[in-house]
Amino acid sequence: MNDIADFHFHADQIRRSKGQSAVASAAYRAGEKLHSEYYGEDSDYTHKSGVVCSEILLPAHAPAEYADRQTLWNAVENAEQHPKAQLAFSFDFALQNEFSLEENIALARQFLLDEFVSRGMIVDFAVHQPDKKDGIPNPHVHVMCPIRPLDEHGQWGAKQHRVYELDGDGNRVRDEAGNYVFNAVPTTDWGSPETLEHWREAWCRLCNAKFEEKGLDVRIDHRSYERQGLDRLPTVHEGPAVRQMEAKGIRTDKGDLNRWIRATNRLIRSIREKIEELTDWLKEFRQPQAPNLAELLGRYYDIRNENAWSQKARLGNLKRYVEDVAFLKEHMLLDTEQLQAHVSDLSGRVHEINTAAREKAARMKELKNLLRWAEDYARLRPVVDGIPPKGGFGKRREKYMAEHDGELRQFYAVKRKLDNALPDKKLAPKAWQAELDRLGQEYAQLHEELTPIYAELKKLRDIQHKTDGVLRRQKEPKVQAQKRAQDER
Repeated sequence: MNDIADFHFHADQIRRSKGQSAVASAAYRAGEKLHSEYYGEDSDYTHKSGVVCSEILLPAHAPAEYADRQTLWNAVENAEQHPKAQLAFSFDFALQNEFSLEENIALARQFLLDEFVSRGMIVDFAVHQPDKKDGIPNPHVHVMCPIRPLDEHGQWGAKQHRVYELDGDGNRVRDEAGNYVFNAVPTTDWGSPETLEHWREAWCRLCNAKFEEKGLDVRIDHRSYERQGLDRLPTVHEGPAVRQMEAKGIRTDKGDLNRWIRATNRLIRSIREKIEELTDWLKEFRQPQAPNLAELLGRYYDIRNENAWSQKARLGNLKRYVEDVAFLKEHMLLDTEQLQAHVSDLSGRVHEINTAAREKAARMKELKNLLRWAEDYARLRPVVDGIPPKGGFGKRREKYMAEHDGELRQFYAVKRKLDNALPDKKLAPKAWQAELDRLGQEYAQLHEELTPIYAELKKLRDIQHKTDGVLRRQKEPKVQAQKRAQDER
């Protein structure tokens, strides 16, 4: 069975509405100093460490001068005049520690050429390999692509076009403000969820083919743990700001949560392995009359004492025997049948804890969305309240709505999300935050419940190891007698 390696492939947008600059973002990713004509300022990241390489990949119809990073992103900035424009797609995905740096770079370049440039996209990518965190390398790729496509002549085209809503008679529909209702439809599929899913899957195929080529028994999978049928807790997305803080040694809530989740997943995996090993062992030695565990332990220590060199060693064996038997009595484990039932109970408890953790994680994600939407709703509500009334303020109203078009669209989008999520239409941010805090504490406490289970299974594996040798010795004479009987025939 192949090991499943960690997978990360994240997509976002660089937007002026977030106070972002395409030129500054490109400078940071490439570790360069670039000048922004739009803002009239320099962004200098020449002292940034961990930037291994950076490169621009152009489709055939792109102007050659766009191979220069500063020229490219200033052209993108100058093509977008709106103060809250969407400037570029931003991607980051993890490289594999099983591959050399050269292999990773070649693999990333091949993927970007096959999947992005072939679609007519300009690609600016940089490979980062920061200092090892917790002793584990973290090589990854940052990618920026202009959202606005190029036409066949190398000129910037439209990012989207309007599709007006029509009534049953084919006439355009107006909203409450008297404006025609339309949907802004992108001119490309670069930002669609389906395309992102395709890219994530394509990157997995490419990496897995490389794993197979190198004869490595490891794979990555773009699907969630739940879709893969894996009993693991998913980590939360940290984002560049959190990762930068963590890289500087500043602990964050998301970073702490992910450390706990990874530790819990490792613990659950170890517990599962021990349960599987114990279950297989118990199946192997299933007999009409279940062997007495205390007697098997006594025989094990008798054998050890036969080879003991000193009285001190014999006393040590006696002490360990007493501790082992006391453990069995404490848990009422007299024979292998009771041990099998106990292991089954522990397995069920681990499943319950893991299920509870996943349910809490799902609810926490839902609450975080509600809190974010409620915050946006409160922030944008004054913009809606500021719409001039209908009547003698036609031009003033039209001008106001044009100036605040993006904010109004965002408000109504957030309102739709809240309406769909809240049947009673009641906002309760304080109650949501209180519930989120409580769930966070409960979520962390679940790890504490797994720790004693792991310790108990570790002790059971030790007892199994000790009794296993005795059981095998008892089987040896029978096996030899059966062999002699077969030979005599």
